[in-house]
Amino acid sequence: MAALTEEDIILKNKIADRIKFLRASTGLSQSEFAKKFEIDRQILNRWESKNNKRGLTIYTIAKFSNIVGISLKDFFDFDS
Repeated sequence: MAALTEEDIILKNKIADRIKFLRASTGLSQSEFAKKFEIDRQILNRWESKNNKRGLTIYTIAKFSNIVGISLKDFFDFDS
């Protein structure tokens, strides 16, 4: 697998930040969110981590977006 470019890393970090922001906006901790939506807490932690070298698939982002009740378009609206 090829190394991530600087642009890839910036996008990966924005996605991690967005997931963390949206999860935090629910008022739930990682543990509470994971329990409520039946997600392994370690997986949620990995989604929010900038140290995750693999990044997330669009399927994972879509799943998360559905959980928090937003569209994929809204998910990628990083300025909101």
